[in-house]
Amino acid sequence: MSRIIAIANQKGGVGKTTTCVNLCCALKQKGKKVLLVDCDPQGNSTSGMGVDKYSAPGTYELLIKGADTADCVRKTPYGDVIPSNKELSGASVELVRREKREFVLKNALQMVYNDYDYIFIDCPPSLELLTLNALVAADCVIIPMQCEYYALEGIADLMTTIKMCNKRLNPGLRIQGIVMTMYDARTNLTQQVAFELKEYFGAKVYETVIPRSVRLSEAPSHGKPGVAYDKIGKGSRAYMRLADEFLLREKYRKGVKNGKGN
Repeated sequence: MSRIIAIANQKGGVGKTTTCVNLCCALKQKGKKVLLVDCDPQGNSTSGMGVDKYSAPGTYELLIKGADTADCVRKTPYGDVIPSNKELSGASVELVRREKREFVLKNALQMVYNDYDYIFIDCPPSLELLTLNALVAADCVIIPMQCEYYALEGIADLMTTIKMCNKRLNPGLRIQGIVMTMYDARTNLTQQVAFELKEYFGAKVYETVIPRSVRLSEAPSHGKPGVAYDKIGKGSRAYMRLADEFLLREKYRKGVKNGKGN
């Protein structure tokens, strides 16, 4: 059975897309069948996976024109991708007129649900209808978060949206984990933010942290995820560890669900 994971944070520049692309690629390297659905009109996940942003059909055609889901999928060595570009920026306005507009993505992904172990959705850096579609479609959310004060402030808005989804649209939605990105252990601010996150969210915070890495930043310009561009770099190794921790959490969840855990 597949799992759908939204990678979300309404604040930009926190490593959301980098996390989505590299976690997908890392899981692919570990033998998992993965699909990345790019719901961000910037299309950075698309190009980061080596796919042309303007290859159609993509997420826009999927949501607005009713394109067949399988026709929207591009195969890559790093995982499959449903691409996005700036055309998607008008989708929220166009979706407003649709009946059950929050469920369009969920319904579309059901067509390929059994083809993958994990489906990741890269959300736009805002709490709009595209993000809401992703949260309704998802089983759980991973929140990448930069260790800075404003990121702590912004996470409260996302938590409010997730709770609203739980109440009205997707009762099963849960936070799978919070990933600290651009981590610099030398600064007091990083240590303080990490402490406050763990105080509030406890075990939801991943033990694996993602350090600042020039090589991770370079990778998209080569059309590759960082874990494929520089396999031995500190950022790549961190994402491989994150994939291991992700799979461990998923294994534990299945054990609890099947009555094997406490």
